[in-house]
Amino acid sequence: MKVNPETFEGLEGPVYILEEKRLRSNLELISRVAREADVEVILAFKAYALWKTFPIFREYIRSTTASSLSEARLAFEEFGSKAHTYSPAYTDSEIETIARCSSHLTFNSLSQYARYHDWVKRVAGDSSDGENEGISLGLRVNPEYSEVGTALYNPCAPGTRFGVSADKLPEFLPNDIEGFHCHCHCESGADVLERTLVHIEGKFSKWFPQLKWLNLGGGHLMTRKNYDVDLLIRLMKGLHERYPWLKIILEPGSAFGWQTGPLVAHVVDVVEDKGIRTAILDVSFTCHMPDCLEMPYMPDVRGAEIVEGKDMPVSTPYLYRLGGNSCLSGDFMGMWNFGHEVKVGETIVFEDMLHYTTVKTNMFNGITHPSIGLLKSNGELELLRKYGYEDYKCRMN
Repeated sequence: MKVNPETFEGLEGPVYILEEKRLRSNLELISRVAREADVEVILAFKAYALWKTFPIFREYIRSTTASSLSEARLAFEEFGSKAHTYSPAYTDSEIETIARCSSHLTFNSLSQYARYHDWVKRVAGDSSDGENEGISLGLRVNPEYSEVGTALYNPCAPGTRFGVSADKLPEFLPNDIEGFHCHCHCESGADVLERTLVHIEGKFSKWFPQLKWLNLGGGHLMTRKNYDVDLLIRLMKGLHERYPWLKIILEPGSAFGWQTGPLVAHVVDVVEDKGIRTAILDVSFTCHMPDCLEMPYMPDVRGAEIVEGKDMPVSTPYLYRLGGNSCLSGDFMGMWNFGHEVKVGETIVFEDMLHYTTVKTNMFNGITHPSIGLLKSNGELELLRKYGYEDYKCRMN
């Protein structure tokens, strides 16, 4: 069906809409960075895992990163290549399948390494024998530095459960550890990476001669407007000059799905209490936009002005809070100034709702889950998935 990409009027029910033109624009930029900086940029499923769109991704990138058994299987079975896998903790019941689906496997601790490294190599084959693909083992390290301001997302905060600090590493690494994995960022700029590299190299470069690769994790928001892509490329070239034997890997998630499409919702009622008007929607913040409450942040709404924190009384005409349709009392956000009276049936377009949002949704309260659509370059909207009662019922088994 054809839709108006400005208004999305006429859609039945809520829909996440991935816009192919915007996705390809991101992929082209990411591909350019990988080529000019001579690094591998791979897709992190924790931020984006719409597998029916993987054929588009495979035109630009070759690999993905997984953090669980299901993500590793998704990489192997649907993306068509083995995953770069890291998990805070592997288990006996899952490690064999994870190893079979992984080209790289990173341990979070030396104790996890000791427990599983021989097991993993028996399953996947020793990468040093030269007779099969094998698996390359790595260790996550903690540089004890991060500029992530929100504690919920700071992987290097004191007491973190992620990675091994430099003071806990032996002088000589186990001979089957081939790489370090380091994740310090969250939707950060290249300037943050520049400052972070000082700490990474300062603490860990003495081990680099023992390694083959360095994974700098995610959070590199290279597709964001005003991101300094040229600085990122220079930083990567600098690493190559200093450590020419190291393969450099980046695994952003948000950068792939950044600004690639909205969540389209509808007003189903308007209520008022103590002078606060709330437009109740056919979507839920806690179910369908959980990052808005967790981070927290207020999403942009097309055609409306965010007034949270501004000196604007609730008596201002056309000022509305937006409320979800779950039973959670806190399932709301506000305020927005719409500049007109919001009415039942009106379309509400939440901008930039593909990355992270689509992988963190849930079916709390049994609320109807938004469909997923692909707005193709020719203007046709293809419905990739529509959810119903059976999806909710299966989640409750």
